Order: sequence, then structure tokens, then C-alpha cells
Amino acid sequence: MTTVRPDTLQPDTLHPDALASGTIESEVRSYCRAFPTTFVSARGSELFDHTGRRYLDFLAGCSALNYGHNDPDMAGALVDHLTTGGITHGLDLRTEAKERLLDRFDQVVLRPRGLGYRVQFTGPTGTNAVEAAIKLARKVTGRSTVVAFTNGFHGVTLGALAATGNSHNRAGAGALPLSGVARAFYDGYLGPDVDTAAVLEAVLDDPSSGFDPPAAFLLEVVQGEGGLNPASTAWLRRIAALAQRVGALLIVDDIQAGCGRTGPFFSFEGTGVVPDLVTLSKSISGFGLPMALVLVRPELDQWSPGEHNGTFRGNNLAFVTAAVALDKFWSDGRLTADVDRRARFVRSTLESLAALGPGWRVKGRGLMVGLDVGTSGAAAAVSAGCFQQGVIIETAGPRDEVVKVLAPLTTPDAQLAEGMAIVADVVRSVAAGPHAEVAA
Repeated sequence: MTTVRPDTLQPDTLHPDALASGTIESEVRSYCRAFPTTFVSARGSELFDHTGRRYLDFLAGCSALNYGHNDPDMAGALVDHLTTGGITHGLDLRTEAKERLLDRFDQVVLRPRGLGYRVQFTGPTGTNAVEAAIKLARKVTGRSTVVAFTNGFHGVTLGALAATGNSHNRAGAGALPLSGVARAFYDGYLGPDVDTAAVLEAVLDDPSSGFDPPAAFLLEVVQGEGGLNPASTAWLRRIAALAQRVGALLIVDDIQAGCGRTGPFFSFEGTGVVPDLVTLSKSISGFGLPMALVLVRPELDQWSPGEHNGTFRGNNLAFVTAAVALDKFWSDGRLTADVDRRARFVRSTLESLAALGPGWRVKGRGLMVGLDVGTSGAAAAVSAGCFQQGVIIETAGPRDEVVKVLAPLTTPDAQLAEGMAIVADVVRSVAAGPHAEVAA
């Protein structure tokens, strides 16, 4: 996540008609500081500002726009729904839009993968899905401790924030304790020669380690905000087996890495691991509309009616576009093949750039990939230089040292090549300047 430090804040550069939003909006605003213009329209992988300038969007709503802006089929279905008096807000009432989405999700996503999850609609944000998953794990197991991992990011409401590692985000809780979480080392955190799954296993097997029996293990298969850290299949399998052995549930947070961002629909596909609970949000609506789900193994669906709820869990506009997205992009394997092909191109470009700086390296998987340039200063310089040249791209990592490519999965090849050429030019310029420092 691109973070602007207080000592580097600049006045927002706004269209005069939007001046009021620059004066009364909270200081917590972030992305608009890093990309200071006023956007007015978008299509596909392109954004246009108030001057008519075109930008290539390699941020894509931080993976909430995997299919790009304003997909015409989704837009058409949404307009039809609105102009024919379709339900917009429905709590958890049965509606035509919800029933269609549940059918398409079952037929297009779950059944072809041999998955039998129940679908829980939560409040329409990723953090609320995480809160629901943690609550359910505690309810089912009768335990309170959740094992979360270094560099994990799961949201900024209190339960999800307790599981998040980033100190900048955690500081937002003020003096309130962020409790109920035990921190374990993610795959590779202690270097390539240390099996951190074995470390966790040893701690849990030691009755004097101080670790209480956990309700759940909560993890991302590829850590997004934490710096594009991918877990190996062997590590995931060992963690899943450990969770089962100690009576904990395995929760996979697929909010950023899911919906095709790493190639397949779920980031854990192909690993042989089937989580007990899966959280989805961001691109699940297909159109950038608020929506979030928790996928629950049927025997774990032990909620009482209304025990976890939310006024906007029935966002029927998101249901409409989500159903279209599933049919359009997931009825066959073409999107996954396209993601794999485009990812190879992006990775190849980044690998050529990694040679420009000492310790620079490529990280991530699929189209959730980036370049670790060692310091926040270098990464910020790349992001700012790209913005000046017409590409919107953010940073990630513990120190915001990773330049993170999150282009829409549907980005046309020509636009992807255009954007990566700009990224390459800016990286070369930064590598030749004062920010070319050694990676940690």
C-alpha cells in the first residue's frame, strides 16, 4: 500500500470544481496524495483526469478491478437492472439477483473445483469478511487465539487489525490493545534455510511455549501489502496439516490474491490445500462495487440466524455484476491462460530491471508481481516518476520498498507493453540516481 509519511505531505492538486473535497476530507486520505489529480472517467485499463489526460491504471483499485473499469457487459446488466426497477438494497432477503449469483458461483466456481462451501454474505468490505471468519473460528472451536503471520495484512477493523503486522496500520488503534493473536513467521521470513512451518509446529507442540491452542491459522497465499511474498506449496501443505492436527481452522484470506490475480480463481488452487474458510472481496463483484464473502465448510456453518450481519450485506447491484463476471471470465480457462501469458511478460521485464540495482529482486506470482528496489525512497521515486509519465502504480512491503504491478487481468497486450515500457524507463532513471540503494 502506498503510504505517504506526514513529513512528505504535499497540498492536493485538484480540479477547481473539486476544491472542497481537498479542504474538508479527513487527513487519513492517502492515494489521492500520491496521485494528485482529479479523475473523471475510465474504461478498461485507462483512467482520464479533468484535463483529459490519459493514464494507464496499474493499481486497479488495489486488485478490486481485476477486469478493468466499466466492463461493458457488466455495465449493461447493471443499467438494465436499475432501469427496470430491480432491487438495490435487500439485507439478506431472497432476491432474483442474489439467487442468480449463488447459482453461478456454485456452477462456475465451486463445483468445477470440487468445492462444497456455503456462501456467507458479510458487510461489503474485506475486513468485515475477515472479522466474520475469525469470529466463526472462535465460535466453532471454543478457542480465542488466532495465529497470524509476519507481514500479513487483513484489514483495519480491530479484529482484522490485530492479525495485521504493519506497524503504521496498527498505530491507528491508539492505546487500545490488539489482542487475541499470536504471531508466527511466514514462509521465508527467516531466510531460505529455515522451515518456519517446523518452527511453528515445535512451538505448538511445546506445552511450555506460551502458545495457547489456536482457533485458527489466518494467512494469505501471496502477501499483498506485506511485499508480494508467495508461500511455497510445501509450506502451505505443512501449515494446513498442522492446523488440522492441533484442531485449528485454516482461513485463507484471498481478498487481494483471489479472483484470478495469481492466475487461477483461488490463489490456493493447485496446492492440494482446501481451506476451512476463505475470505473474498475486492474483485468478487467484478465491477468495483462493494461486496464480500466468507466461504465456509458446511459442517462449520454454525451461526445462529443474524448472529453476524450487516445492513449492506445485500448489495444487489454487486450481485448483478458479479454473476456477469463469473459467466464472462470463468466459464472456461481463457482468462487464466491470458493471466499466465501476461504475467510472464511482466516478470521478464522486471527481471531485466532487477539487474540494475544491488539486491533488487522480483517478487510475487501471476499478475500480483513487483520489483523490490531496496528502499522506500527508490520505490516512491519510481511510483512518482511513473505517475508523471502516465502510469498509476503503487508500492508495498514492510518499508514500502516494492514497486507493485496490479494491472487489470484483462489489460490488452499493447497497453501492458506500453505501461511496462514506462515503468522500465523510470526504473532505469531511478537506478542511475541517488535512490539506487541496496535491498535489505
